[in-house]
Amino acid sequence: MLKKRLIAVLILRDGAVVQSVRFKHTNSIHYDPVHAIECFNKWAVDEIVILNVSREAASGEDYARSLLNAGADKLVVNTILADDPALMQALSRRFGQQCMVASIDVKRGADGRPEVVVDRASRGTGQDPAAWAKRAVELGAGEIFVNSVDHDGARRGYDLESLRLVCAAVEVPVVAFGGVFKWEHMVEGIRAGADAVAAANIFHYTEHATMKAKRHLSEAGVPVRTEGQRA
Repeated sequence: MLKKRLIAVLILRDGAVVQSVRFKHTNSIHYDPVHAIECFNKWAVDEIVILNVSREAASGEDYARSLLNAGADKLVVNTILADDPALMQALSRRFGQQCMVASIDVKRGADGRPEVVVDRASRGTGQDPAAWAKRAVELGAGEIFVNSVDHDGARRGYDLESLRLVCAAVEVPVVAFGGVFKWEHMVEGIRAGADAVAAANIFHYTEHATMKAKRHLSEAGVPVRTEGQRA
């Protein structure tokens, strides 16, 4: 049976690891991201995602190549899906679809409908998450990373409705992110159709957090990799 992945997310602003609450990044957690990465490597996490929210964050094929040369396995893209779809296609052709992860940020309007937002949630696209996910795959994304502005740091679990819509719309793997406060939230994400569950804030405040998360997932019947397993 295919194992479900557990992903730790580091949100970086100006080189420091920060806490995210509704996409506001004012509270620094670590000034040494390397130390945080080393800890996660020891704590049985399957993958580490680094999201750079610095205003001067670079983009483009040269920057992407530098990240991959530095050891990254995948590239997470967001705003270029709206502003430069040709770049997205070029990156996918150059580095492979399996390397491209489309980050989709969802925010609900006054009417409760989910809308995809870009540029650190400052601009709406007018598109629902399912349609945006399909477009991302057409542009060359091999994986979808679903986040919710409303649930980010709110401690009430993933936006399961949006997650279900995306999972039903695409055939590529989908990662759930945003809002985890207890391990059961991750079980809910898997049951909603996610192939992997991710969290940021909770992992920084609980010792051996990823190991505890995996234990809970396993006890809930979710197939996860245990220490020493490769698949």
